[in-house]
This record gives sequence, C-alpha cells and structure tokens, in this order.
Amino acid sequence: MQKYLVLAFGVACVAFAAIFIRLADAPPLVIAAYRLGIAAVVLAPVAWWRASRELLNLSGRQLLLAVASGAFLALHFGLWIASLDYTTVASSVVLVTASPIFVAVASYLLWREKITARVAGGIAVSIVGAVVIGLGNWEAGAGSLLGAGLALGGAMAVAGYLLIGRRLRQSMGLLSYVFLTYLSAAVILLVVAFASGQRMGGYPGMTYLWFVLLALVPQLLGHSSLNWALRFVPATMVTIAVLGEPVGATALAFFILKETPSWLEIGGGVLILAGIGWAFSAPTQSSAIKAQNHS
Repeated sequence: MQKYLVLAFGVACVAFAAIFIRLADAPPLVIAAYRLGIAAVVLAPVAWWRASRELLNLSGRQLLLAVASGAFLALHFGLWIASLDYTTVASSVVLVTASPIFVAVASYLLWREKITARVAGGIAVSIVGAVVIGLGNWEAGAGSLLGAGLALGGAMAVAGYLLIGRRLRQSMGLLSYVFLTYLSAAVILLVVAFASGQRMGGYPGMTYLWFVLLALVPQLLGHSSLNWALRFVPATMVTIAVLGEPVGATALAFFILKETPSWLEIGGGVLILAGIGWAFSAPTQSSAIKAQNHS
C-alpha cells in the first residue's frame, strides 16, 4: 500500500507544476532557470555526500551525455513553460505528456526496438487526440495553436532527455545523473536568458515563492517519489500513473485559475491519455519507457 501512496503523492506533486508556472510573474526562460537552478542547489550537498566518488570518476563521455541530456531538459522546460502563455493548462499539459509516444517512435528509428500492434494502435489514437486538441486551439486563434505546438515541442524535447537517460543510467547512479542533468540544464537556461537580455531579478516577492515551490514540489518531491516508486512497481505502471498529471492539473486550473477546458480539449485529452495508457499497459512495454515525466 505504501508504494502506491508514494506514487499517488508524486503524481499529485507534479500536477502543481503548471499552476505554479501560471502564477509566477516572469518570462518562461527565467521560470525554467530558477526551477532547475534551485533544484540543483538543493541537490548539490546530497549528491556530494552520497555520490562524490562516482561524480569524480565519471568519464568524459558520461559527462558529455549528461550535458546533452540537460540540454534537452532545458529545451523541454523552455518550450513547455512558454506554451502556458498561449494556451490552456489542459491543452498544454496533455500534449506535453505525450512524450512516451515520441520515445517509442525514436527507439524504433534509433535502435530498432519493436513497436507492437498495440503500441501502434495507441499511437494512432493519441495522434487523433492531438488533432482534436489542435482543432480546439485553431478555433481559439493563432496564439492558442502556437501554444499547442510549443507543448508538443516540449514533449519531443523530453523524449530526447529520456532516451539519453535510458542509456546513461546503465552506467551512472540516479543521484549523479539527476544532479548533473539539472545543473547543466540550469546553466544552459541561465546563459540563454542572459544572452536574450532577460533579467533574473526585480520580480514581485510572490513570484520568488512560486519559483521555490516549483523547484521543491513538482521537481524534487514529485519526481523523487516517482523514481522511488520505480524500485517497487513496474515502470509501465508508473508510466500510466503519471497520466493522472493532466487530470490533476486541469482540475487545479479549474479551481485555482478559474480556467474551464473546452469540450474539444477534454475529448482530445481523453483520446491521447487513453492511447498512451493502452499502448504501454502491455507487460512487454515495461522496459520501453522510463517513467520520468518531467513536467
């Protein structure tokens, strides 16, 4: 029972991410940089205490892959957080949660990992759902359609992050990997933010509170709980469980932000989540996706 409670707690924590982002009065790159920067700072003493020997003995290839993984994670957060400026929480979170589909397709193209008929069917259903959400955003205007595109771009970026992580985690401990990835992503985001002329200070006091909560609740508590659960439940189960994030985020947006999803968003979201759940509920798919949804 404990493992399922921890899993549910992790999903509930990550569902708050979109809400904290919407409440933070700052540009997307700044929000993303603070989220990952604070997370990396909090992790630093723990990583040094528990994994200093491994960190000091990593090969150049491992370090390079960790930085590449961080680059994809930085791109993911930059695109996804930007999408929330243009479209609804429901559309954005559902579309960015479609990353398992991109991981499955990329795994086939890169490593010829088999795509079963069940996975192919789930992908087809999810694509239909994405089209339905796209139609809803089209009706809402070009801005909403841009937001949907940014969210899908965020899903593709996190797929790259997960694919590198799958390979790198075979030779690197979780704590070392997460710390280096968060740190490199934070540095990349800071560099891009400064280069584009965005200021890192001077925001309202409450915005800094949202930055801290964003780093602590969905990033550290949420993802740590999901990663802990992976030790005790199949990865497939965790993958399917995190599909509860869009449901939770949409409900929170309704009560906190007074944002009501359209019927097209609800219908498209149901199709996407059903397609992913169907595709990855097969036992043979348990190794196909590492359930580390990073919204």
